[in-house]
Amino acid sequence: MAVSEVAQKTGRQVEGFTFEEAVGGIEAYRLDANDLQVLLMPQNVVPVVTFMVTYHVGSRNEPTGLTGATHMLEHLMFKGTERFNKARGTSVFQVLQRVGAQVNATTWLDRTNYYALLPREHLALAVEIEADRMRGALIRPEDVEAERTVILNEMDRGENDPLRNLYHAVWSVAFVAHPYRHPTIGWRSDVENMTAEALRHFYDTYYWPDNATVSIIGDFEPEAALALVREHFGRIPRAPHPIPPVWTREPVQRGERRVTIRQAGQLGLVMVAFKAPAGLEPDADALDVLATLLSHGRNSRLYRRLTDTGLTTMVVAANERHRDPGLFYVVARLAPGKTHAEVEAVLLEELDRVAREGVTEEEVARAREQLTALEAYGRDGPFAIAAQLNEAIALGDWKLYATYLDRIGRVTPDDVQRVAQTYLVETARTVGWYIPQNP
Repeated sequence: MAVSEVAQKTGRQVEGFTFEEAVGGIEAYRLDANDLQVLLMPQNVVPVVTFMVTYHVGSRNEPTGLTGATHMLEHLMFKGTERFNKARGTSVFQVLQRVGAQVNATTWLDRTNYYALLPREHLALAVEIEADRMRGALIRPEDVEAERTVILNEMDRGENDPLRNLYHAVWSVAFVAHPYRHPTIGWRSDVENMTAEALRHFYDTYYWPDNATVSIIGDFEPEAALALVREHFGRIPRAPHPIPPVWTREPVQRGERRVTIRQAGQLGLVMVAFKAPAGLEPDADALDVLATLLSHGRNSRLYRRLTDTGLTTMVVAANERHRDPGLFYVVARLAPGKTHAEVEAVLLEELDRVAREGVTEEEVARAREQLTALEAYGRDGPFAIAAQLNEAIALGDWKLYATYLDRIGRVTPDDVQRVAQTYLVETARTVGWYIPQNP
């Protein structure tokens, strides 16, 4: 068994916390007062630290009529609390940027995260601010109106992006029941009509310590950091209600679906997507390897078949890993003068060839090396580590961060062929075409 998979069963005894386990240099604790999960990864390389709070709520948790609520709430969390707000000159940005911090937040399908990368001596400030706005966000009607305008402008800018529009269209057609069909930014009519009262209810439903994970990565002293977390978060109670589960499961797709987008532009796009397993499933590892050997680098299969031959100017394969089953897809940008039909035909032919004939050990080994290099690059520094750990947390198990490369290392050519045969099938396929229209 690989070292990173061996869980350490004993850890530091820190007042107010229960040690859970340690894997891959990360220690997991639970705050006894309210079940807040805390992950620690000390790295005494440079004198900076990343403090991140990941809430287990994303667009996956939004009901119809309230799509975009998670993203809107992310904006509103920076409008402040009674203690930290712009009117007092103590907004989150003002306070943290004064000490040289990089501050932001992101929203995605399965999670929302808030973070600060800052000098180690100011860690207490980041902890205090995040604890304060976990339950103290103002969510005022005037702030909702201001951020509504910002988000609608963001939507308007995105409307000119053919790739974004095709991506959203394919997801909204591939899923008919599951909330993954909704764009994270929300549908325009929902954003236009969202109220402060509805957002307050959403906030009061999900923003609680027992629905969050704190990650502290970088140069810090573990016992002192845990003491800060206990001091500031320990006074917050658990949610007074069960966190609502997402019980909707996507029905089995029983035939190919197609969608066409027509708008002004220059070069066409083809997107072919297939239903994929949940991100923690072992088959997701083999699909990661498959996506890599299909489109990563000049020796990849689709690059040779489509770009080298002049059919496309770009081709990318991806396996999006999410908490619930998502999509494995390929997107290709047509070269001038080429048709959607011919690009789609060659693309599907190559995917079918993988399923029929399999792949070589050399291809799989190269894909593993590429994924290893990408992971190493993506883990360069405290913030990069926290960002990747955040995605594992979103899938439902932070330990995926520590075990991912070991899992990839076990993928065989037979595994790749098997997942191609299992998932890349016509009945689970959704095809999208973007056809440019000249004004």
